[in-house]
Amino acid sequence: MTTFNRREILQHSGALGLGAAFIPALASVVKAAEKPTATKPPSNIVLETIEAGGLSHYSYFLGDKNAGVAVVIDPRRDVQVYLDLAKQHGMKITHAIETHVHADFVSGSRQLAKQSGTAKIAASIEGDPGYAFEIDRPLRDGDEVKVGSIRLRGIHTPGHTPEHMSYLASSGGEGWALFTGDFLFVGSVGRPDLMGVQNTDTLAKALYHSVQNAFTQLPGELQIYPAHGPGSPCGAGIKAPEGDPTLAQERKGNPYWRMKDEDVFIEALLEAQPPVPYYWPRMKEINVAGPEILSEDRQPELVKPDKFEQLVHSGEVQLLDTRSMHSFAGGHIRGAMNIGYNEVISMWGGWMLDPDKPIAMLKPAQGNFKDPVDWLARVGLTNVTTGLKGDMKAWVNSGRAFDSYPTMTVHEVHERFPSDEMTLLDVRQPAEWDMGHLPGAQYLFLPEIPEKLDQVDKSKPVVVYCGNGYRASLGTSVLRAHGFDARSVPGSWDAWVAAGYNSVKPERPGKASETTRTA
Repeated sequence: MTTFNRREILQHSGALGLGAAFIPALASVVKAAEKPTATKPPSNIVLETIEAGGLSHYSYFLGDKNAGVAVVIDPRRDVQVYLDLAKQHGMKITHAIETHVHADFVSGSRQLAKQSGTAKIAASIEGDPGYAFEIDRPLRDGDEVKVGSIRLRGIHTPGHTPEHMSYLASSGGEGWALFTGDFLFVGSVGRPDLMGVQNTDTLAKALYHSVQNAFTQLPGELQIYPAHGPGSPCGAGIKAPEGDPTLAQERKGNPYWRMKDEDVFIEALLEAQPPVPYYWPRMKEINVAGPEILSEDRQPELVKPDKFEQLVHSGEVQLLDTRSMHSFAGGHIRGAMNIGYNEVISMWGGWMLDPDKPIAMLKPAQGNFKDPVDWLARVGLTNVTTGLKGDMKAWVNSGRAFDSYPTMTVHEVHERFPSDEMTLLDVRQPAEWDMGHLPGAQYLFLPEIPEKLDQVDKSKPVVVYCGNGYRASLGTSVLRAHGFDARSVPGSWDAWVAAGYNSVKPERPGKASETTRTA
């Protein structure tokens, strides 16, 4: 179980038909909202922040010790962490509350309701989200959810999505927390471009009005609890706070909060957005339809090297190697995709893996299958069917062939490039490229590699780098699976900078990959 205190978690970083009808009568919101006078929870309140690493997603366990009841806000799909917290604090989880229909991960509310046996699902029905399953407690603007002495009042804050709801937490009339979901982040706001080009302008306008009006009457000392932190693509330039984030800090320091002109706000907001992950529309569909309830003890079938080899050669599975970049380079099964054993596998698995094709997995010798299976399930990848029994050691000891390649240090790269004999390939985010890159590098955003192989010269070796080497190893594995002589750079950009080597900036910042900006 991974839980963090408020400061630790937010400083941790990692990488429909719409119309004016869904814009709320914000004046009524202001009148209905309580005027909180306290910024800290009462002594009987338990408030825990839980991170889904790799997605930079924060969910919240909120409970009343005196009443022995709790609520989870925006739960992730692997819900045992919340059940453990409930047991630890002697509480029963009575509600799972959603701020909106998530696009970046599969909601855990249905899973939590099933496994707890007590949690009721509460969610906004403003803006007609179109849920295809039963919501136990449909919420409108101004409605309250009561959990012991805790009152969670819904404040309709559309823009990121039409139904988006923030929640003001109070006890005895005193407000002490504002759960802002994907509406308000530290230093940013939610992106309005996830529901199709035809709806982006309408949502952006709604977001502007939410920013300008929704929290007007709330005091600046009120602490905010967003659903995402640095590294999430759900907003542009999400930051880690200095200390505990407050509404006053955002009013003063959040650039979008200070933009009073609607047109300026919309132009700046849309221009700044990072690439939209390919798998996000599917997450929306799953969350509206109702996520499948998963078995609590799901595990892949473990098979010996001979059967594993048959599966790989059949072409009926996609081969995923979750070992480190160094282990992968030292020896791997030909054709494997390397996404390292880390919670970041959620995001990059979502980007790169086929949700409809079974996955055969290798794990590190000291790892387990449960963790990556859970991490992948967070983004709807529940198709891990097979695992290699005995890990890579069993494969090698059985006398089966394997592939390997030399890596390159940043010092070797510095000596060799620019070069006409090798291609230096930068696979980072467009914004990272815009900030600076290695001399002589070619740019290709990592998720675009499979569709743009023809843009990489196959006649000469390809040296791949990223921010720290994790994505470089993934990119290298994809290229090698397609017959390229590719190798990765451990440490990559971070090591290059630490070594004191010079970098260059593109002539037209922000134009590294127009296609990824509109994906």
